[in-house]
Amino acid sequence: MAAPEERDLTQEQTEKLLQFQDLTGIESMDQCRHTLEQHNWNIEGLLGWGYYLIMLPFRFTYYTILDIFRFALRFIRPDPRSRVTDPVGDIVSFMHSFEEKYGRAHPVFYQGTYSQALNDAKRELRFLLVYLHGDDHQDSDEFCRNTLCAPEVISLINTRMLFWACSTNKPEGYRVSQALRENTYPFLAMIMLKDRRMTVVGRLEGLIQPDDLINQLTFIMDANQTYLVSERLEREERNQTQVLRQQQDEAYLASLRADQEKERKKREERERKRRKEEEVQQQKLAEERRRQNLQEEKERKLECLPPEPSPDDPESVKIIFKLPNDSRVERRFHFSQSLTVIHDFLFSLKESPEKFQIEANFPRRVLPCIPSEEWPNPPTLQEAGLSHTEVLFVQDLTDE
Repeated sequence: MAAPEERDLTQEQTEKLLQFQDLTGIESMDQCRHTLEQHNWNIEGLLGWGYYLIMLPFRFTYYTILDIFRFALRFIRPDPRSRVTDPVGDIVSFMHSFEEKYGRAHPVFYQGTYSQALNDAKRELRFLLVYLHGDDHQDSDEFCRNTLCAPEVISLINTRMLFWACSTNKPEGYRVSQALRENTYPFLAMIMLKDRRMTVVGRLEGLIQPDDLINQLTFIMDANQTYLVSERLEREERNQTQVLRQQQDEAYLASLRADQEKERKKREERERKRRKEEEVQQQKLAEERRRQNLQEEKERKLECLPPEPSPDDPESVKIIFKLPNDSRVERRFHFSQSLTVIHDFLFSLKESPEKFQIEANFPRRVLPCIPSEEWPNPPTLQEAGLSHTEVLFVQDLTDE
């Protein structure tokens, strides 16, 4: 499709089109033609290429010798500006001196370091215009006063790009100067994100009038706008992909947390059942041990009981015990025996409760059969006032 379009051009336009493509490196012939048509094919006014090509051999020789001289001088006498200690202070100091000399009507200065300006331009996908001010150059004053502070220039810069400026006499400005390698002043560099790295896409050196500056800045931006548009689309696509991936990850994590919560509850339920079963088993074992110990204690008490006196023994006491289950038990004891013997006898019985007390009716009282603070040594049957025949009541205290 390119060949038919080129046949419609004049020979002069065709030559300008090929010259413009060689100088800019833009591969698309349609884009080159579109850009030149927007500027009425005025390639000389936009870039000043003719003058540039004529002076190129002389400029190359001059600046090669100058670079060699500067390189040698750096070893002989290091430049004090090479030590950057307060880059933000350098920027603020330049801003104050600029406003004192040229007034407050100027493009909005970026109040940060050069590196910060690059990062912001990269993040916001904006053009960054860098101005290096040569304090001692003869054209700096006229450029700042008549061009940089022109209302139309201020409007263009403030609406279309970030603007960073510093004096090369300041360490921060000198550091940027070493990176951009300007040849003369005033010096402007247009920087943008291109092919995923911050790249200088335009350099303007020497005194320039407001209209020419606007034309050249506009041309540089128009010629490179497609890179920013492409980067914005790619960034939006990456962001959408990242958001989608994040949503998928969040959904996966939510599902994973739900599964983990279910599994946790299952483990807790299994653990609760296990502890419950273990507790029941421990209680059962404890109850079995308690019953076994109780039975062994009953057997020991039974073995330790003194022999039952004969009915003919005048010192014997016949006692009828009424148990809580309404059963009766009868046995003889000796008047001289302690009330503890009565308690041990009842304790050894199978049908007797585990804890109990023995009560007499006339008078109604509880017999002190077990040692206590009041009765450390329980009294004998005779001391307790029992007669030859007694009926005693066994009261169950197990649940108390």
